[in-house]
Amino acid sequence: PSLPGLGQFFSPCSLRRLWLVLNKIYLYVCMFFFFFFSSFIGDILNLQVYYPWEFLSSSPCRTVVFPLMTSGVTYWVIKSLQQLDICSSCINSYTLLVSPRLLFTVFSFILDYSVYRLAPFWEADPWKALVLLAGSYVTLVFYTRTFTNTLEGLLFALLMLLVSSRKSDGSLAEPTSSPLIGIITTAGFFNRPTFLAFALMPLLYWAALIVDSQKSIKTVINHFLKLLLCACFTAVVFVTADTFYFTSIVIVTPFNFLSYNLNPRNLALHGSHPRVTHFTVNGIMLFGILHILAIGAGFKMLKKYIHQLIRVKSHYHRSSGLSVHSEGNPTLLLFYFVPLAFLSLFSHQEPRFLIPLILPLVLFSTSQNRAAKWKHIIIIFNVLGALLFGCLHQGGLIPCLLHLEQLMHSPESSNQPSHYRLLFAHTYMPPRSLLNIKKRDTHVEVIDMAGSEEETLCQTVEQQVNNFICNDCHVFVIIPGTVRATITKCGVSFKNETLIFPHLSMEDPPQIPFLFSGNWRSHSRGSAVALTPAVEHSGPRGEPLQGAAQTENR
Repeated sequence: PSLPGLGQFFSPCSLRRLWLVLNKIYLYVCMFFFFFFSSFIGDILNLQVYYPWEFLSSSPCRTVVFPLMTSGVTYWVIKSLQQLDICSSCINSYTLLVSPRLLFTVFSFILDYSVYRLAPFWEADPWKALVLLAGSYVTLVFYTRTFTNTLEGLLFALLMLLVSSRKSDGSLAEPTSSPLIGIITTAGFFNRPTFLAFALMPLLYWAALIVDSQKSIKTVINHFLKLLLCACFTAVVFVTADTFYFTSIVIVTPFNFLSYNLNPRNLALHGSHPRVTHFTVNGIMLFGILHILAIGAGFKMLKKYIHQLIRVKSHYHRSSGLSVHSEGNPTLLLFYFVPLAFLSLFSHQEPRFLIPLILPLVLFSTSQNRAAKWKHIIIIFNVLGALLFGCLHQGGLIPCLLHLEQLMHSPESSNQPSHYRLLFAHTYMPPRSLLNIKKRDTHVEVIDMAGSEEETLCQTVEQQVNNFICNDCHVFVIIPGTVRATITKCGVSFKNETLIFPHLSMEDPPQIPFLFSGNWRSHSRGSAVALTPAVEHSGPRGEPLQGAAQTENR
């Protein structure tokens, strides 16, 4: 027997309270839990940063408009507060991390508003849809982070909101948002050209409503002209901004993006995946049972329509437009599966590319109470997902950078400046901005070894230690606990001062036997940072060389 629905356990008032509690958790996570960091922090706050290849003037593939309007604004506010002496120490690693995330957390309520307004239109209960959305770890982890995919999801939600309108009597309303639809579609295209995959079905749905609701061809043309003119104007704004920022030559960043990503060799540099990865792995990883339910419903509906087509003999009656009452659920499934299919055409497939699809999936799952009997599985899945992706996965990198920033800006270090070399290995690319190092400062050097082999890593460690022999020189190596055995083979003396727990690197996962041993914590720790100024390292002739402070696990 099926389990009771949410409505039998929670009253509408209780659902509202649950939604509020879940959103308070978002703010807590934003403030206290610690990857896309805006490169423009270096331009605004004059800090050392790493510029990804997408933002290099030689081949700009990403627009500067959205980073400057989001993270850039928060950094400018922080800088202004410090210049006005309102906050004497506003610029630090914590505020640089939290301020843009707090802004994105506020923006994430656009998703909640869209779900609340869209749910009645697609025959779903608004508060059940909001609770399902707020309880998803995708909303908690990804929509409080400064990903371009997050902005893509918010723009997709606004686009769905604009194309879905109904009169008070329940009939479809005449679309009147052609200019806004043009602006949002173009803005989404410049944010990520893949936005066209998400926008395709809403635009087709809008076009069908326009044609169905208008008897005059002149009025139909007028709607399309408004959309086109506003889209062109928005494109000019983005092109102008990017051109002024990168170079004097006209820059159209989406074309550079498409030119790069349509080359299979370029995608292979970032990792190639089977074309079915989104369908079979990423969808389940992000949405769990909701993705499986959508696939099952899709096959059932497809089977139903195939049987109907077979039974058609003399003629078939084609419905005008897309009927929400009779085909609302099939339409929502198209909103979900069409973008999924287009994104599957590319060989590089990361789970975060699919996070905008949570909106149609939540609406589909709460219509006809589809997700109610799976609520226990949904709760367990999202709790585990939040712990894995919001806390454990690469969980030591940010706390390590915050600790290093405090160490290098301590009063002792300020009075006697030291030289630091920070070597990161088998971690995600460290966001240098969190070290809060001015561009003119040369006493800190960051070396990103990525996933280097054991021999290369040892050679680099030995070289850094042997060549860095000043009295105030320090070498830190930041690695996962699973790589500690490699460092011990390098012949370099090191000292572990601080271990950060928990940390999980999926690129270097701990072996199963270690998880059941008494030493499992050593393979699950984060970065270790040496607090002492130096440790001794035995040189070629046995004399001690100063300056090899060693870390352990990140």
